[in-house]
This record gives sequence, structure tokens and C-alpha cells, in this order.
Amino acid sequence: MKQHILVIGAGFGGLWTALSATRLFDLHGHTDATVTVLAPQAELRVRPRFYEPQAHTLATPLGELFEAVGVNFIKGAAHTVDVAHKQVGYVDAAGAEQVCAYDKLVLASGSGLALPNTPGVAEHAFDVDQIEQAVRLESHLKALADQPASKARNTVVVAGGGFTGIETATEMPGRLREILGEQADVEVFIVDRGQKVGASMGAEISQYIAHASETLGVQWALGASVVAVDAHGVSLSNGQRIEASTVVWTTGVRASALTEQIPAQRDALGRLHVDEHLKVIGQDDIFATGDVAYAATDDLGNHALMTCQHAIVLGRHAGNNVAAQLLGVPPTAYRQPKYVTCLDLGAWGAVYTEGWDRQVKLTGQEGKALKTQINTVWIYPPAANREAAWAAADPLIPIA
Repeated sequence: MKQHILVIGAGFGGLWTALSATRLFDLHGHTDATVTVLAPQAELRVRPRFYEPQAHTLATPLGELFEAVGVNFIKGAAHTVDVAHKQVGYVDAAGAEQVCAYDKLVLASGSGLALPNTPGVAEHAFDVDQIEQAVRLESHLKALADQPASKARNTVVVAGGGFTGIETATEMPGRLREILGEQADVEVFIVDRGQKVGASMGAEISQYIAHASETLGVQWALGASVVAVDAHGVSLSNGQRIEASTVVWTTGVRASALTEQIPAQRDALGRLHVDEHLKVIGQDDIFATGDVAYAATDDLGNHALMTCQHAIVLGRHAGNNVAAQLLGVPPTAYRQPKYVTCLDLGAWGAVYTEGWDRQVKLTGQEGKALKTQINTVWIYPPAANREAAWAAADPLIPIA
């Protein structure tokens, strides 16, 4: 019987795991193993772009690509991992309970927004964490045009001043005016616990965030948090009340709950501690990658973040190394010392930085051109051509 690698998840980590594993098997002429991806959809949902309009277009099919490289696909949602018996329980496309056995497991089940118990958040807030939620927000925004003009209708509150919150908020003035008219008196607020605009992003980049926010009319409610949300707006910890028909929640991302079923150490975000080959520490047959892996990127104490930038490279290494374990060949240590960010700031442009201290290299429209290239080309899957796909899945491929 062929040995079986099961990959849970078809996001950036899972996709690149599958491509990299089949690549290594092909290089060694090994045909006695199968690679299966188990996920709710055979598509890559381009999550880094969910703050943009037209969210329903931000997914790309993977069926032909999987077929080209010989990856099996199971449409289903995994809910249990039985480590002792090496099997995964899932609900298939018809809603029936199924079980899939594995010899090696790669957990690439991603992360999700963990909404707090703050009153009214679950009932009244929107988010851009998953494609369905981004589409729901877009439908809501478009429906604002049918409502009578009011301050609340024209106001959006974004809870959280991190990467997602800033990108969502700075895109919002343009989105609102496209729906409500160019002359609409719109207001966008970012509510953030920091004492300075963009403080969580670093000292140098924060000045550009502040300038872009001022240019776009995005206001910051600093040193505050949302303590309640209702149908008409938000109440803040500092006593401020903001009337708003639209509240977008962007804080509180955690690793997939499947990590809790693996007997191993996890970090504060639920990510599994892995060794340099991305094998879960203490588990010989389980690897973790993407947002569920707590992986060192270098020897300086830095660890991969929950971003596609890291998930793509993590996936290339996880796939290579799980296949290498079956082949009995040396694995490739995961290292990703170069860290960059490209923060979209709406119509103002974008800011591109390099290094963990986020040294600013490009701003404004120069930064925007790079952000557009990243968002529309670089993070998308390769063509459904096995040679091209496998070339792109090499874990040692140079990182620009």
C-alpha cells in the first residue's frame, strides 16, 4: 500500500506543502506515495485582499493545478485529529461523517478571527477575516445607498489599528464615496489602544500612516477600546460614543482549533511549536505550517507571523520535509531571515518596509505599485503546469 501524506487546508501553507511534497517525490522518481489535500474548497482564497472591494472575486480554483501535479483532493471540513490511530475525521460535501487515515500529517488549517465577548460584537459587527464575511460587509456597504442620509449611515468604525485594521480603514473612504457619491460627507474611525497613530507598526512607518490618515480623513480614537456595539454605533472605554451604521472588527486572530487536538506545546495564539524542519516537537509523524506553526525564521529570536509571506515559504519547506522523511533523504531547514511589509493606505498609496524594524523603502504611489504587484501577481498560485508549479515550490528558491 502506498504511503499517504494528508494535508489539512488549501490555503497558502497547504497549497505550497502539496506542491513541494509532490516535487520532491518526482525528483526522486518515487511513485509509492500519495499526497492528499483535505479542505472545504479546492480553491485558494486570497485572504490578504479581503479588505478590498469585489471580495467575491478573490479566490482562485486549484483543481487543475492539483491534477497537474498529482495531488488528490477531498472536499470536506476536518474536525478531529486522532493522533493515536493516525486518522482525521471530517464532514464531506454531502454532510456525512468520514474518516481519512494518514501515514504523515501536515496541519495547514490556518487561523481565524476569535471574536471577543464584548456586548454586541457578534450581532452587529462585520469583519474581513473570511471571504463570506468580506462579501457580507460589501453587501451591507452597497445597501447603505438605499438608506436615508445620516451621520451614522456615512460613518464606519474599525476596531483595531493593526495591519488589517489600517488597510480596511484607509480603503473605506473611497469605497463609501463610490457607493454614496463623491460629495458624501463620510467619516472613518480607527479605534486603537495605542497612544500614537500606527504605533503597533513601528516608529518610522507610523508617521506615514498618520499622514495618509490625515489626507484621507481617517480619524484615530487612541488609547481606547470598543466596550459595546449596537445597531447604531459603538461605545468606547473612554466614554466616547460614535454613531455608525458600520463597525468592522479586525483584532483577535488565533490558530485553528485543530491544534488543540495535537499533544504538543502551543504558543499564546494556539500555534504548534515546531523544529527547524517544521515537524511538531514531540510528534514524529505530524508537521505544522502556515498560521498554525510557531516557527523560528532565523537565529535572532524572530518567528514567522500569520501572513502569506511566511505561509508560502513555510509550505514549501513543510512539503519538502514531510516527503524527505518518507524518502529517507535529508530535510531542508526552514529559514526566512528577510522580512518585509507592504501596507496599503488606500488612495494615498502604500508603504513598503524591510527588516523586523520596518525600515521604510518606498512610499506613496511607488509603494502602491509594489503592493498591486504583490496582491495581484506574486501571491497567486502558479499555472496548472507541473514543471512551472514544481519549479516555484522549491524550498530553496531565492526570495526577492
